[in-house]
Amino acid sequence: MTENQVTINGNRFSFEPGETILDVARRNSIDIPTLCHLKGAAPTGACRVCVVEVENARNLLPACATPAQAGMVIHTESPAVVTSRKMTIELLLASGNHNCAVRESDDTGSFSDFQLRVQQYDHSDRLCPVWGDCRLQDLAYRYQVSGRAFPATEVKYPLETVNPFIVRDFSRCILCGRCVQACNEVQVNNAINFGYRGKDSKIVAAGDRPLKDSDCVFCGECVQACPVGALVEKDAKYRWRPWEEEKVRTTCSYCGVGCQIELHVKDDKVVKVTGAEGVAPNYGSLCVKGRFGFKFINSPERLTSPMIKENGEFRRAEWDEALDLVARRLSEIKDTYDPDSLGVLTSARITNEDNYIAQKFTRAVLKTNNIDHCARL
Repeated sequence: MTENQVTINGNRFSFEPGETILDVARRNSIDIPTLCHLKGAAPTGACRVCVVEVENARNLLPACATPAQAGMVIHTESPAVVTSRKMTIELLLASGNHNCAVRESDDTGSFSDFQLRVQQYDHSDRLCPVWGDCRLQDLAYRYQVSGRAFPATEVKYPLETVNPFIVRDFSRCILCGRCVQACNEVQVNNAINFGYRGKDSKIVAAGDRPLKDSDCVFCGECVQACPVGALVEKDAKYRWRPWEEEKVRTTCSYCGVGCQIELHVKDDKVVKVTGAEGVAPNYGSLCVKGRFGFKFINSPERLTSPMIKENGEFRRAEWDEALDLVARRLSEIKDTYDPDSLGVLTSARITNEDNYIAQKFTRAVLKTNNIDHCARL
């Protein structure tokens, strides 16, 4: 075997120094499941779902944290690997309120084929708000795990709903650490971390305070990173299911950075916003405005047509009438006084092209240099 090659499931692949087994596998379209791994953050190997079998190794190794070495012979779905993953998933399903996996008994009392079904509950804590969009649920289905092998762990911490943006459900937290890494390593806000020890472990803000009283800036990076239903957007909870929505890719209009976002649309209404993963310039990250400031889109108070003020009252107008009025008044003011009596303000919320046209119009048509931009200072 040549230098810097490994064998995965019988096939040889080259690797670059510093790459992990998971890196090599993903680059070659080999699926190794993960829960705790977060792209752009240091691998932890905490969840043990990504373990693989490496020949001549004493134990199964976490693919996300094990560097590739020349000559490695790796098996990603061997019987030992599958057994280990099933056990891990069973333990995670028993670690709190994970009611997505259900086994149904037949007339003989034995279990029928594994299947997942939506719990027919009303909108309460019993119904998982991310049913159908949960990585743990996907793995339970993939490896046919019911979550009945171990008794459920007692839930120690109550639901946190006191902040306006994020619901924290500690009963569904699997302590994978993705939210902590998203906050501390990706966004570098350092607002949350692991707290307490052993069976009392939980994700906490400084002083174990609610997020609204902490250093959290509500960027929502932790919510997008959460693979289960422990962190959920408050406005989106119970309002949508993945199979009901349409995703529309667009550009955030709150500033000039140009962050790429996904609008989650149900019944022609935006119910949720997420960052577009793997795309410049934001690579999935958003600020509080970009992620949570979307209610204005469907607000009944939003203007849907031009308004003209007459006798102290606004009335609806057609675009042609409104544009004619603006053009006439600008010409009158320019002719009566002088061009420098006019000024134009533009915004960071419109595109660079629109801003360019605005300054061109100001200088070439209005004949003044009185144009300014809200982001100049």
